[in-house]
Amino acid sequence: MADQYAQSGGDIRPTGTPAIPAIRWDEPPEGPVLVVLDQTRLPGEEVERVCTDAPALVEAIRTLAVRGAPLLGIAGAYGVALAAARGFDVDEAADSLAGARPTAVNLAYGARRAQAAHRTALSNGADDAAAARATLQAARALHAEDARASEKMAAHGLALLDELMPGGGHRILTHCNTGALVSGGEGTAFAVALKTHRAGRLRRLWVDETRPLLQGARLTAYEAARSGMAYTLLTDNAAGSLFAAGEVDAVLIGADRIAADGSVANKVGSYPLAVLARYHRVPFIVVAPVTTVDLGTPNGASIEVEQRAGHEVTEAVVPLAPAFGREAGGVPVAPLGTQAYNPAFDVTPPELVTAIVTEEGVLSPVTVDGLAEVCARSGRVSIG
Repeated sequence: MADQYAQSGGDIRPTGTPAIPAIRWDEPPEGPVLVVLDQTRLPGEEVERVCTDAPALVEAIRTLAVRGAPLLGIAGAYGVALAAARGFDVDEAADSLAGARPTAVNLAYGARRAQAAHRTALSNGADDAAAARATLQAARALHAEDARASEKMAAHGLALLDELMPGGGHRILTHCNTGALVSGGEGTAFAVALKTHRAGRLRRLWVDETRPLLQGARLTAYEAARSGMAYTLLTDNAAGSLFAAGEVDAVLIGADRIAADGSVANKVGSYPLAVLARYHRVPFIVVAPVTTVDLGTPNGASIEVEQRAGHEVTEAVVPLAPAFGREAGGVPVAPLGTQAYNPAFDVTPPELVTAIVTEEGVLSPVTVDGLAEVCARSGRVSIG
């Protein structure tokens, strides 16, 4: 396993200038590498993490340096391509990447898709070098597809908001991070909010800080600030008071896995928002590409929910010097020996979901047959 860090050169760029890509393939003289923006270092620093093999990428995924459902799919595909290009065991790389985070279905999808491209090339008589090129081509194709899907989801999502709430002035509440940091394009739910902002119809973006790792505070606020959006950060448990005050017009979230019945797994805290939204008659909208729909998972109870380490809750992490790219032991915020319940996700049942927005359009109401039709329309096939 090998990785290294590269400082991006100074402070965060001014609002409106391009960010460092969340992921990119590079081919320096010493051999191909996968370069990712280390999201654990944001918003304070833009630092790239260079992965030279699949184990390094698995570590980056498990530590959340690389995260977000669509981006995990892209990373999984590139990780398999990296193994092929460097002469490592491709099947072993695909297996390790596919299992790095169990809830996010995109990760396994991307890894298996690239693995299938490699196997197909070899079975058609390609040598190792040609098979590696075919694998990289598959990863790049997935990357490009996700960027196009992001554009389509943003357009469909804005049209839905305007249909539900004519006149603009939308006040949107979002949870976790769903922007360009998780996508080949401008994201999922955040892309809808961003398009709404650019159309002059966003009044306020309410940003949940999103416990336990503050991905809303660290990442969504970072992206909103760069885009010049009107946003306000709030603690997760303050959302109810916003609903009660009539300050939320719609909830927009992403998804890490959508079961065949329409149950939605997303960052923990999403389900309480759905309950609040239903009580206050506020639309609860999920924005995700079709690759996040897993027809092989029949319902929400069948979704494996990742459990993360308790210290993420019981300690406040203090970063070490940037050059080392690692985190020190945290500062305790709970008594020594405190046990913490720390699921990474929760599951929202389909009856609480107003609509699912995909690149194929808007599904409302959310039904088994409707989801199956969306997947069939997309032409997506299962990669086992």
